[in-house]
Amino acid sequence: MFFPLSKLLGFFALPSNVVVVLGLLGVALLATRWRCAGARLAAASLVLVALLGWSPLGNALLIPLEERFPAVEPDGAIAGIVVLGGSITPEVSGARSSVMLNEAAERLTAAAVLARQYPDAKIVHSGGDAAFLLPEGNESVVALRLLADLGVARERLIAEDRSRNTVENAVFSKAIARPQPGERWLLVTSAYHMPRAVGVFRAAGFPVVPYPVDFRTRGPQDALRPFPSIGDGLRRTDTAVREWVGLLVYRLTGRTDALFPAPAGR
Repeated sequence: MFFPLSKLLGFFALPSNVVVVLGLLGVALLATRWRCAGARLAAASLVLVALLGWSPLGNALLIPLEERFPAVEPDGAIAGIVVLGGSITPEVSGARSSVMLNEAAERLTAAAVLARQYPDAKIVHSGGDAAFLLPEGNESVVALRLLADLGVARERLIAEDRSRNTVENAVFSKAIARPQPGERWLLVTSAYHMPRAVGVFRAAGFPVVPYPVDFRTRGPQDALRPFPSIGDGLRRTDTAVREWVGLLVYRLTGRTDALFPAPAGR
């Protein structure tokens, strides 16, 4: 039940979707006796598109997420590496019989580098078919094929191919990894997603060492940096707002250990 609700909420957690829905509602009202209200809604929608697309709002919202867990090279022994899905477009990969990476590709390229640094570590790729209506294909199958092509021994690779969201990533990965007391497992995911992912893994009883990748900003200096195109700004704002909404909802439903998880000791 949680998965369909999360997908529905996810649609309305994207500012671009909300703004377009408001604009369409405004246009529909133009043909009714509420045409004045419709005109205002349509105009407000256009202004909001410009604001969300050109202003630095997306960067300002994303930076605190990316800065929460600084990129630090781990020291000591590493038992395993959990790589969260989201870096592959499975439906296109299947259609083209090749691995089609998206802008989160560093999740997989970083995993290949870490596999060389820690030759005894197991690698669990966590990600199934997260599509709600139309099947897109299983991401882990494609991801493991790419990691093997990059030189990672197949006997080290483990597919967690059932998860559809971050909660299931944590629960199913723990069941497969079976982490033992004292073991250290790296968690590889996009920097903006790391706070929610760490909180969920902690709540699931699977302590991990964060290894953030796929940074979308340079840091605080981008907080006032506008976007050259509306598309770029809307995409960045959608990414940030969806993550903040996810943090709130996961905390309210008890699926994370804190509203804004922080590194251990903070």
